[in-house]
Amino acid sequence: MTDAQDQAGIDAARLVQSPEPRHVDGGFAPGDGAETGIRPVTLAAFVGQRPVCENLAVFIAAARQREEAMDHVLLHGPPGLGKTTLAQIVAHELGVGFRATSGPVLARPGDLAAILTNLQPRDVLFVDEIHRLPATVEEILYPAMEDFKLDLVIGEGPAARTIRIDLPPFTLIGATTRSGLITRPLRERFGIPLRLQFYTTAELECIVTRGAGILGLDVAPAGAAEIARRARGTPRVAVRLLRRVRDFAAVAGRTRVDRAAADAALGRLEIDDAGLDAMDRRYLGCIAEHYGGGPVGVETLAAALAEQRDSIEDVIEPFLMQQGLLMRTPRGRMLAPGGYRHLGLPVPQMPSQLAMLFDEGAEIPEGDHDGA
Repeated sequence: MTDAQDQAGIDAARLVQSPEPRHVDGGFAPGDGAETGIRPVTLAAFVGQRPVCENLAVFIAAARQREEAMDHVLLHGPPGLGKTTLAQIVAHELGVGFRATSGPVLARPGDLAAILTNLQPRDVLFVDEIHRLPATVEEILYPAMEDFKLDLVIGEGPAARTIRIDLPPFTLIGATTRSGLITRPLRERFGIPLRLQFYTTAELECIVTRGAGILGLDVAPAGAAEIARRARGTPRVAVRLLRRVRDFAAVAGRTRVDRAAADAALGRLEIDDAGLDAMDRRYLGCIAEHYGGGPVGVETLAAALAEQRDSIEDVIEPFLMQQGLLMRTPRGRMLAPGGYRHLGLPVPQMPSQLAMLFDEGAEIPEGDHDGA
């Protein structure tokens, strides 16, 4: 199987398990893999995540000096920050093969065994969404990671027997957006855990400028800054917005994207100055208008917005909390002062709501007990 086929498998798995994508959603969306040339192929070309890249450079150099497989790596953090790209860069810098798959794709132990037995010495195996591995698959991964051995059960019932297969030394790179769902035995087998952080606006400007050059688009510094400012600290969002701005510019006959052109295009996409889209504003407005600013339970909000709870918790809320617009409390969701200001509403004193947060005996409205 080729690298392109591996990547196609990951893309398909992401689309199956992801909610309906938005322009500002850091998760994978159709078309995100269309221009893979935008991705850097070396650590030197990778923008941002300096502590992570500097440490990886040391681990890669040490593995090459010893001519050994690098220790297993766990990359965790919000979607769209470059986990897949970093895994590909590690393989490239090590000068070894790269195989990619996804946790939901590995439904049976035999699926993983087929991949492991076809690895070459020191190859990199990348497993995206590793927290979604079935327990039966995860169990055969333990000896493979520790001892490079594969234990398989042949047959059924009294005639069943276990055979052990030697595997070539390899490096497993797992990626997850929800590290808390990874079991402790699996987490402890990763010698190099690395957390990716959101990007600064300056870093995203560099990514937008570089991507525009690869796409053959003339973007003014002010235009790149406008796109970066609304990209929610996420390179995948920045590149996606760049492509949409390119579409609007092409249809409008613009040869150069300045700040006005970027602002007009992003306005058409309903992405405001803070990077919030219509769904974000609807979420904040629902809490403000229907529930008095909160607290309100996530299940209640999910029903009111006709959205899945997982979609609210994983896609909508993280950025709102990062920006100081929303508070997640044990008693439910509440608008932060910044949330009121963003909606153009006066910030209430909220004495009763603040008391409810700290008074365990306080009563909360029915349906709001699911806020934790």
